[in-house]
Amino acid sequence: MPSPFSILDSRLDEAAAAARSSDPSRPAVLSVWLGDLQGRPRYEHDALAPHYAASTMKLPLVVAAYRRVVRGELDLDAPVTVTGTFASVLDGSPFELDESDDQDPDTWAAVGGTRTLRELAEQAITHSSNIATNLLVDVVGLDEVAEVLRLVGCSPTTVVARGIEDAVARRAGITNTVTAADLGLVMAAVGRRDPALGSDAVLAPVEALLARQVHVDQVPAGLPPGTPTASKSGWIPGVSHDVALVRPGGEEPFVLAVCTTIDLDEAQAAAFVAEVARDVWDAEHRAQVQA
Repeated sequence: MPSPFSILDSRLDEAAAAARSSDPSRPAVLSVWLGDLQGRPRYEHDALAPHYAASTMKLPLVVAAYRRVVRGELDLDAPVTVTGTFASVLDGSPFELDESDDQDPDTWAAVGGTRTLRELAEQAITHSSNIATNLLVDVVGLDEVAEVLRLVGCSPTTVVARGIEDAVARRAGITNTVTAADLGLVMAAVGRRDPALGSDAVLAPVEALLARQVHVDQVPAGLPPGTPTASKSGWIPGVSHDVALVRPGGEEPFVLAVCTTIDLDEAQAAAFVAEVARDVWDAEHRAQVQA
């Protein structure tokens, strides 16, 4: 019996091939990982391929922040000085974020003042704030993020090595990369309250943050209306990703990660990811009917 995902496999292969043929100079990689909360895959399509992480790096960052809070090393209500200037991980040279490229006017309005760690975590996830993210990186530390990735069993391909818009580091080859499979592993660990990451004390508030995500035009948009999700997306020109913990009523929860490196504008890319999520949902439920 053919796989219920064979139609989706063909569509993804055709879309990538068409993109490469239209402009061979641009990469075209489409990756999907579908699995349960134990991190066991049920469907994979090029799921180990590397992609630039974009804002999906904020997921392990916030897990790392809450781990340090639960260990008593950080206080969620401690004030953090808000600045738009940061030090490069390469050489400490200063670089500035561009407020016009961010989606968080509330935190930018506090430049020169303070925001709490709790507020920064909220904005980094729910509004995908770049300024809040870089402030969290400075407080939490990249080594803590690396430890989260190690504990959930991510491959060496998935790395969070710098903050947002650290151009000096980027030019030196220091970057943030992910695979769909590794994003799936991180989100599955959140969903099952993995003891290695701190169990419910750490991961329940992280899932609550993810459930308040306002950017829900990718995976959540492809699922039946009203399906509960907790997700983290990311987009820059040519890159659009989303990873979602899905808890459908009356069914087992699952994780779906979709990573696309393809030359589409933001709206087109979001619609493409949503369509992949719709196809995955349909294929899963066809398989259940056939079984």
